[in-house]
Amino acid sequence: MELRFKPLALTALLFSSFFTLSTAYANLTPEQNTAIVQGVKASSATDFKAFLNQVSQLDLGKETQLASSINAYLNKQTLTPDQQHEIYRLLGLYARVKYSAAALEQLTQLVAIPTARVEGVEQHENPEFHRIAKHIEQLSTALGLNFRNIDNRVYEVSLPGNGKEVIGLHVHADVVPANPANWVLEDGTKLEPYKLTQIGDRLYGRGTQDDKNGIVVALYAMKVIKDEQLPLARSFKLLIDTTEETTGDAIPYYFARNPTPDYNLALDGSYPVVIAEKGSGTVMAEFARRPGSGKGAEVISLTGGLATNQIPSKSVATFVTDQPEQLAAQLQKAGKAYVTRNGGDYSVTAEVIDKQVQLTVTGVSAHSSKPQSGVNPVARMLDLLAGLEPAIALKHNHITDAARYAADNWGLDYFGNKLGVAYSDDFMGPLTTSLTFVELNDKSLKLAVNLRAPKGKTPEQLKQQIADKLSQWQQHSGIALTLDYKLTEPMYRNPNGEWVKALLTVASENLGLPSKFGTSSGATSVHELPNGVQFGLARPEEKYTGHTDGEFKTLEQFQLDLQIVTEMIGRLGQLPEL
Repeated sequence: MELRFKPLALTALLFSSFFTLSTAYANLTPEQNTAIVQGVKASSATDFKAFLNQVSQLDLGKETQLASSINAYLNKQTLTPDQQHEIYRLLGLYARVKYSAAALEQLTQLVAIPTARVEGVEQHENPEFHRIAKHIEQLSTALGLNFRNIDNRVYEVSLPGNGKEVIGLHVHADVVPANPANWVLEDGTKLEPYKLTQIGDRLYGRGTQDDKNGIVVALYAMKVIKDEQLPLARSFKLLIDTTEETTGDAIPYYFARNPTPDYNLALDGSYPVVIAEKGSGTVMAEFARRPGSGKGAEVISLTGGLATNQIPSKSVATFVTDQPEQLAAQLQKAGKAYVTRNGGDYSVTAEVIDKQVQLTVTGVSAHSSKPQSGVNPVARMLDLLAGLEPAIALKHNHITDAARYAADNWGLDYFGNKLGVAYSDDFMGPLTTSLTFVELNDKSLKLAVNLRAPKGKTPEQLKQQIADKLSQWQQHSGIALTLDYKLTEPMYRNPNGEWVKALLTVASENLGLPSKFGTSSGATSVHELPNGVQFGLARPEEKYTGHTDGEFKTLEQFQLDLQIVTEMIGRLGQLPEL
């Protein structure tokens, strides 16, 4: 399979993505799955055999053929394809019933380890990554799995099989940063990002969605397969990345020293099976600090996202002035008028704090790959600042330079229309452009626009087009800045083979999703690996909460993930050919 995107392959992609693939099915309805989960107690399901015996005694309706499948399996008879798939489904349900509580406890412990980037510290040298490595090693050993720590960059957990083929399961232990001040629910409940808090069916905490849940469900799924001694035709390796949210150099480091798996599944994206990912990158603008010139109030600080792939829920600008009360009133009035002109689910407030004035734009946080799912306060703050004059006099400095740059070139548009670089692909969707990351240090202000680029332009073409337009703006505006461009190619995988059919069947049946391949704006660690696809663990029809303030995973979905991943490993492990 090609590692890079091939434009001529699009026809096949579009054709395949709208066809239901025929394969054997597990003849269990969602209602029957629920009846099994509710009807079998974890304490009495001492092993898979005991679980099956209990299932056989449940009243699941006259249409089910489970009794014959269970009897054939327990008596070690040859199973039909449909019977095999029913046993795989039951194995997943067993994992859910037996290990949901233990898995939740482990997720709680992993969330409590703050594995976000620390400025100036390499991930593999960060004590928190040594701590999480030790925890995963101890858990893997307790579950009877083989653990290796590759220089604290990648943690490998293996499940040996009989054949030469290897399937890599890709997850990551690092998380995006969290600002505790923004983790407040609508009812005023304050959350701690690095403490798993269950409220109703929601499990709040940094990493519950992205991606410590993937670590936990994969480990317990591998344990179930090992305990049942299923004869695997191939091996599985769980590869736990430590730099997925930052430099992305841990996985290449690993593969420079270890073989690349033949097939690679990212448990870090969307269900059912995602075969295409947009290219991702940034336009990083840097404005050298300069003293404020002119008369009026001066903006002395600005906040935004803590990572380029994170749209925050708040952006705060701080002003100094001789008349703070008057300025606060002016800014409050200007903010109200701005919201009226540019309506949406956000607010603008101004208040005096310690003789300074804080202007706050509160929006809706989102992953930068899906800017439409949120309301970007960074873009709105910069656009608002750029339009304050002449009603409110401001001294001009590096922050007002950045505001004018953002307003003139990017505005509130998520698709590059303001700059004139918008385009779209029928399958992969539109280019998205999101003002995200803000960093203000002693020397400069950095402002990032996160790009997610579909097929239609090469990275070189798009970067050059953006550079040309920004160069023209710079000459016209006279504002001094430096620009750095980074952009990867889109990914496309040819959706052929029994392995993708099996993946599609497992996810679509368990979740009630259409049996169609998907595309993603988010890039994962399988982006440049052979036979790499996304297999969960997020539902495509629901808002993705990873990278957001108040990140959460529902308990129901967490349990379903454990069920699905267990069934998936069983089915892929026993397919005669992939």
